[in-house]
Amino acid sequence: MSYRGVSGRVSGAERDFYEQKNRAAEFYRVTGVPEAVEAALNELFLHQPRDVNGYLANYFKKLSVPPTISRLKGKAVYDAGGQLTAEAEIFCIVCNQEKSVSSAAVSGHVEIDSTSLDRNAESQEGVDPVQTAVRWIDGPLNDMLKGRNPCNQSEVDQIISDFFAACYQEEKDIREKEAESRSSSETDAASPSPGAKKKSAEKSKKNSSTEKLLPPVEPTEFVLPGSSAVGSVSLAVAKTGAQILGVPLYEYIAALKNPTPPTRFHMPVSLVTLLSCGKNSPGKLNLLEEVILIPKAGQPVREIFTMTLELQKEMMRIINSSTKAGVVQVVLSDSGAPAGTYDRPEQPLDLVSEACANSGLALGTEVHLVLNCAAGQLMDYSKGKYEVTTGVWKSPDELVELYQALIKKFPAVVALIDPFRREDAVQWEKLSDAIGGSCALLSDITYNPKASPLPGVRGHIVKHAHETTVSDLICTVLEHRGSVLMGTTCSEPCSDDYLSDMAVGLGLDYVKLGGLSGAERMTKYNRLISIEEELARQGILVSQERRPPLFTHEPQDRSSPAGSPSSETASGSVQTP
Repeated sequence: MSYRGVSGRVSGAERDFYEQKNRAAEFYRVTGVPEAVEAALNELFLHQPRDVNGYLANYFKKLSVPPTISRLKGKAVYDAGGQLTAEAEIFCIVCNQEKSVSSAAVSGHVEIDSTSLDRNAESQEGVDPVQTAVRWIDGPLNDMLKGRNPCNQSEVDQIISDFFAACYQEEKDIREKEAESRSSSETDAASPSPGAKKKSAEKSKKNSSTEKLLPPVEPTEFVLPGSSAVGSVSLAVAKTGAQILGVPLYEYIAALKNPTPPTRFHMPVSLVTLLSCGKNSPGKLNLLEEVILIPKAGQPVREIFTMTLELQKEMMRIINSSTKAGVVQVVLSDSGAPAGTYDRPEQPLDLVSEACANSGLALGTEVHLVLNCAAGQLMDYSKGKYEVTTGVWKSPDELVELYQALIKKFPAVVALIDPFRREDAVQWEKLSDAIGGSCALLSDITYNPKASPLPGVRGHIVKHAHETTVSDLICTVLEHRGSVLMGTTCSEPCSDDYLSDMAVGLGLDYVKLGGLSGAERMTKYNRLISIEEELARQGILVSQERRPPLFTHEPQDRSSPAGSPSSETASGSVQTP
């Protein structure tokens, strides 16, 4: 019936109501609402759940439009070291409502060593990197990702990486122009007198021997202020994607890495820091930053922690009783391990050997050791030597001999991390030729992942910091299959346990999270325990009876496809916080 011929007999309100009913019928027809409601009611009757409304809510939620990113929010938060860092928070439109889904922060601080002083000073001069990162998150990154699908990790990472590359190139061009200007000014300056030239030549001759022996420092890329915004946003988006799909983060990461998502997982072996030495410890010893325990393969994570804690108790008993280890003062280091007063490289190893013997642990059979040398921090460029202990310097060749003697005396040491600075490639090769059959050499490539490979290096350490995206981590693991260790940075978020999920999802063979002390580390260790127990309950945990090949004499297998059963979690990487 039309209202055109009876317009005088009906009120305007009735006419509006009739037209609204027609619009509603058309809307329901186009959107298929009656069919969806009918299907829901049929399912409801079939299952007859106790919570009728809850069942209907879950049913229709599955039919809802996939969430999209509505906005990003950046803020400055304090990390475990009391330093400010940038955190990215992701908001999404979920069922027509904006919700905060996840947040994340990665380290934005440079671990200073002798080869990174210049770039660190450049990155901090006149610019607040944290506030820059927050502005990037609130501004350009927010605009670029608004409306994007948070489950499309590769697309998101490509967008934010392209943004960072453009900013980096712009800053690089500015610095190159400034360098050219300074160079021109120096060239235009008055040339020195003949007498000054003679003195300069004599001084050059005196220093020539050191310059010939010491390879020049490799050029390092500067750290762009605000770069942590990229890593933080990438991680927050990955956590958002996992939450939206309702899967654990490790399962989500594994699906990103493998063309065919794995159906079984193995747990990475936990490398636990037993002792902290190095330049920040109370004694004179500078060389060994960490003494790290490698447990036997297949040992449950909870048992590893129990064993390590008992071993550390025995070590403290020995220290307190003043045995041959000769340690006097003990403090807790930033790595979460006790730091003692050591004057010689043998002292901390003597302490560990004695504690293992007293605890009934077969050092060299059941458990082994890794030494994080961090030698790049020890180079005295005026002398061209490493200051291994206060007042004692060793040339690169002398350091090779020191390591050989140490490994000969302590054969349980199966790996050295950064025994030299990168520039001493000749010594890397010499040491590998001398001890490579029994001891692996590892190099930290966090801040220079595309650097040329060092001779004799069997494994690499990667940390999640700065502009490193989740996609970058996956690519690094795939490129260095079977030889990546993922480590922790100098300062981590206090309560985030994502590194444990990342290690499992990337299929790493080893994970290094520091010592068994401090909330920022124990949160990650507890997460490892939870993941292992969860996988065991589901019957998808693969037990490794033999130690993965990074710390054995077996050759590295780099040919297995990513989706094959042998490589579902066989990327052999180590991840640390």
